[in-house]
Amino acid sequence: MTTSTRIGLVAAACLALTSAAMAAETPDLATRVDQLSQELANVKAQLADQNAAAAAAADNSTVLTSYGEMAARFYQKDTGRNNADLTRFVLGFQHRFDPQTKLVTEIEVEHAVSSASDSGEVAIEQAYIERQLQASWALRAGLFVMPMGLLNENHEPTAYYGVQRNFVETAIIPTTWREGGVQFVGDLDQGWTLQAGVSTGFDLSKWDATNAVTVESPLGAVHQELSQAKSHDLGAFSALNWRGMPGLQVGGAVFAGQGSQGQTGVPKMGVTLWDMHVRYTPGAWDLSALYAQGRVSNTARFNQTLVGHDYLIPSQFSGWYTQAAYKLWSRGDLTLSPFARWEEFNTREAYADIGAGLTPSPAKRERVITVGANLAVGSGVVVKADVQRFKENSNDNRLNLGLGWSF
Repeated sequence: MTTSTRIGLVAAACLALTSAAMAAETPDLATRVDQLSQELANVKAQLADQNAAAAAAADNSTVLTSYGEMAARFYQKDTGRNNADLTRFVLGFQHRFDPQTKLVTEIEVEHAVSSASDSGEVAIEQAYIERQLQASWALRAGLFVMPMGLLNENHEPTAYYGVQRNFVETAIIPTTWREGGVQFVGDLDQGWTLQAGVSTGFDLSKWDATNAVTVESPLGAVHQELSQAKSHDLGAFSALNWRGMPGLQVGGAVFAGQGSQGQTGVPKMGVTLWDMHVRYTPGAWDLSALYAQGRVSNTARFNQTLVGHDYLIPSQFSGWYTQAAYKLWSRGDLTLSPFARWEEFNTREAYADIGAGLTPSPAKRERVITVGANLAVGSGVVVKADVQRFKENSNDNRLNLGLGWSF
């Protein structure tokens, strides 16, 4: 019998006994009424205690999360490059201390094995406290994923199309890009959301002019990930998005900060990165587009010290893509969504002038078309396949197969 039922029965009994007592003109009527009233009050107190205990249990809840993905790549020309990889495995948990305060953490292992002789990596992807200040505003402090683009904050394999994350949001925006700092998160009226704060930034002294990894992602080569991050120069960022129409998201974000970190012999160089994006999901369609651009100022003096090496710091890099997906077929908990994506990007779009014969020539803009499909299995598993064709570097043409999960 539930507590509420008990309250009802006690109340009914109280009324019945009171009526009976009055009819019989019982001498101790007042005493009986007082006893029944006290019993009713005790039952109400028990119910209140149970509700408080349930609320406390909910407030102090801990939720386990995870995502991961595996991929196999089969190259069209150089089959010796074929490989299979457990790209990443992530475990996280969120703990709510009370209705206003929670902890969010994630730990990531890349490439299955991490050791001195392996290419794997273990990293903390997020570790921050969020405090709800009022109904529309929250404050985050710690290590968090930066609110840039469509993918950086929503990077689980079930959240994007294709076996690999798109090139623009990995080469230009170094997804998954995280920094340590403080940010305000606001849920404004009429579909507007705002994120803004101060964070650690990039350390351009880490630039390795002998390593081709700088070509893959200029900012990815110099981000700090809050690993003993130099904090002489902090950055500021903001992101504004509008979701005032069902299925539509339109927004943009910007980051700006110095990258020299006050180090001797490193000239002051500023780093800016910004993007504009849109996503629209009318019915079975999922349409999106994004443009991102990064700049590094005052690179000439620094590049003069790197002359003779292959990879100097570019002053500008940018890219864009457009993508369309369609839910073509579903049966039970299976949903098949073919997609196509066209993207163009250049990680060495421009260089500051350091003299004739010394200034590197800009690279050619790479253009990639990706065609494939996602098969969603339930709400947390996805099987993927796609074919990629590269305009400039056709040696990278390949077939990709993937498996991912998220919960």
